[in-house]
Amino acid sequence: MPEGPEIRRAADRLAAAVAGQELRRAEFAFPQLKRFERELPGGRIASITPRGKALLTAFDSGWTLYTHNQLYGVWKVAAPGERPDTARSLRVALETARAAILLYSASDIEMWRSDEVEAHPFLQSLGPDVLDPALTVAEVATRLDSPAFRRRALGGLLLDQSFLAGLGNYLRAEVLWEAGLHPAVRPGDLLPARRERLAQALLSIPRLSYSTRGIELAPGMRPDLVAHEGERFRFHAFKREGQPCARCGMPIRRGSAHSRPMFLCPNCQPAPASGGGA
Repeated sequence: MPEGPEIRRAADRLAAAVAGQELRRAEFAFPQLKRFERELPGGRIASITPRGKALLTAFDSGWTLYTHNQLYGVWKVAAPGERPDTARSLRVALETARAAILLYSASDIEMWRSDEVEAHPFLQSLGPDVLDPALTVAEVATRLDSPAFRRRALGGLLLDQSFLAGLGNYLRAEVLWEAGLHPAVRPGDLLPARRERLAQALLSIPRLSYSTRGIELAPGMRPDLVAHEGERFRFHAFKREGQPCARCGMPIRRGSAHSRPMFLCPNCQPAPASGGGA
């Protein structure tokens, strides 16, 4: 599933194509949304913004399209009237005079009044977005030490969107490698300095992935999620099993944490001992 940096880059790309322009045509595959094929054209696409792994496409008519790609959804940009040659099912098409943005294969698609969309259950459940520039290391450290999260193992916590929105499996592996922590460690067992180091990684790693315009291509990863130009982000743990750790040279190991593949250095990220702070 695309993670926060990929969703935000997708939002940037879609907004660059159509934001601020008059909508000339709208198509929706789901019957409950067909009325908007008549109601939306003639207005403008006001903005396209990410919220965690969801996208909000706002129209100046007071409506907002909520979409979540889940595992299989993908947005594409095309010329007006054009449709890419694909076996995917087209779910949403929004066309202006300059471009068309097309959502394929997604099923989590809803239209909300713009002044009510924050009541959407998914948005209500989200924690702060790791790519929100206003979010600080101190705020993340405080969140790690809060009663709701301090006793939870990091392997599960870092995938919980109510803790921080936008994190996923590759970011989890890279954050824990950067912080030198095993997924079984709990934030409440960390000394303040280690907790702050983790908080710094929770912000710096996703922001590096977003700002350097791409993540390193790994086996099995969808090529359309990767932008190569200016790329500086490199995996140190994710899908690098058997390869040497960049810090100590020990081979990276693959395991499992909370039913998802986990990649770590057994030397730099040792399993926690019982008792005491780390």
